[in-house]
Amino acid sequence: MANKKLHIKKGDTVYVISGESKGQQGRVLQVMRIKEQAIVEGVNLISKHQKPSSKHPQGGIIKKEAGIHISNLMLVEPKTGKPTRIGRKRNEDGKLVRISKKSGEEIK
Repeated sequence: MANKKLHIKKGDTVYVISGESKGQQGRVLQVMRIKEQAIVEGVNLISKHQKPSSKHPQGGIIKKEAGIHISNLMLVEPKTGKPTRIGRKRNEDGKLVRISKKSGEEIK
């Protein structure tokens, strides 16, 4: 499996465009490049049956985020707050940067 470049990074705000969590927004907590998935805060919650441990002495059923495929996520433009597609361009320094297809502005 190739570690290809993805359009989403850790810390980005994303919008879910398909699946059970469609329409929800959240911040990316982790990106799994090999699986091409991302874990988004408060989105795609699953119930995990947890045995009592030192971390969770009570045990029980815990809600936790599961991975979502990158193709089901769209980056939210910071200024407008709306989802946008991503492109790549070289800036003045010759560095490859992400740009918004809607506004044409650079995404930090």
